[in-house]
Amino acid sequence: MFFALRCKQRNTKATSTSLNFRSQPSKKGVNYAKDIKPLFEASCFRCHGEERQKGGLRLDSLEATLKGGEEGKVVIAGKSEKSPLLIAVSQLDPENAMPPKPKGPPRGGPGGPGGPGGPRAQAQGQGQPPAGGPPGRPPGGPGGPGGPGGLGPPPKPFTPEQVGLVRAWIDQGAK
Repeated sequence: MFFALRCKQRNTKATSTSLNFRSQPSKKGVNYAKDIKPLFEASCFRCHGEERQKGGLRLDSLEATLKGGEEGKVVIAGKSEKSPLLIAVSQLDPENAMPPKPKGPPRGGPGGPGGPGGPRAQAQGQGQPPAGGPPGRPPGGPGGPGGPGGLGPPPKPFTPEQVGLVRAWIDQGAK
C-alpha cells in the first residue's frame, strides 16, 4: 500500500491541514475487532490481507495495521487527520484513494468478458461458469466481491458513515 506516503511525496491537496472529512466521528468505544475489521474485510483484504500485501501492508489484524507497510505507519493513533489510512479511505484525494478506482476496460476472467465461462464462451457453447465461484471457496471471499484473486468487481469505497467510524477508531486510540 504505497498510498501511505504519496500524499506527502506529491504534496497533494490531502494534507493534515486541509482535510475536511465527510463524516464526523460520533460513536464511542470503537474497536478494531468489532467495528473496523469487518469494514477492512469487505474492502481491503483483497490487496492487504493474509494472502497478499501490497506495499507490505496488512490490514487483517490490529497489530499488522498499526505496524504499517513499506512506506511506514498508516495509522497515527489519536490523530486521524494525520493518518494516511483515513486520508485514503476518505477518497478525498483521487491519487491516494483506497480502494482505487479500476483502470481501463474490464478484464477477462472466469465468468468475465473474454474469460472461460464468460458471455463469449457461453455463446460458443463452451460451458457455464462454476456455480458459486471456484471449487472449495465460497462466493465472494475476503476483500470484497471477487476475493483475493482479484477476479470480479472491485470493492466499493467506504461510505461517509464508515469513514466516520474509522476516524473515531483512530481518534479514540486505534485499539
